[in-house]
Amino acid sequence: MCTGRVDIAFVLRAFTNGADGVFVGGCWPGECHYVTQGNYDTLFNMLFTKKLLEQVGINPDRLRLEWIAASEGNRYAEVMNDFGKQLKGFGPLGKGEGLDKRTMKLKLEAVTKLVPYAKLVERERLRVRFKTEQEYLDYFASDDFNRLFKELLVDKLAISQIMLLLGEGASSARSIAESLGLAASEVSRHLNMSSRLGLVRFDEDLKLYALAAS
Repeated sequence: MCTGRVDIAFVLRAFTNGADGVFVGGCWPGECHYVTQGNYDTLFNMLFTKKLLEQVGINPDRLRLEWIAASEGNRYAEVMNDFGKQLKGFGPLGKGEGLDKRTMKLKLEAVTKLVPYAKLVERERLRVRFKTEQEYLDYFASDDFNRLFKELLVDKLAISQIMLLLGEGASSARSIAESLGLAASEVSRHLNMSSRLGLVRFDEDLKLYALAAS
């Protein structure tokens, strides 16, 4: 199977099922077996997925992409040994990030729920086509990409996490911020906006926020 078919959802599913790391190996750029040059598609997808993971507090280096030809058995062994050592250094998923299992599960669910929208945004606003790997790396490190990523996805990722947390029960803005590792001011802004939209309600007696339907 061409690595260009490795979907964001596949990676998130692996982490959700308890994987401490995900490895994707593909043909070297310029040596794709298909006219679509799918290895460049997977390079974009994996760099994009790393951004999503990083945004919710998961070490993006737990996802690794390497170019390895079918004839490079020794290189494959070396890369896998190196990745294994790297993951041991990170520690188990969640623990290495300072997150408990409940919070880690919630964060992965928040990203997963947002995948259809993220893929639409990626295709319509972020997708580019370059001729070299370095151009892709430069693009993802650029101010233009980071500005668009923040504008289109950062707030929605935060709101997705907040809504899932409130789905477990009423909570204060401070508690939400501490649980999710978000800035208190950011959480308050999202709660106020969500309240105006009728998505959440504030209990004046308990001083807690809850989902409007609960």
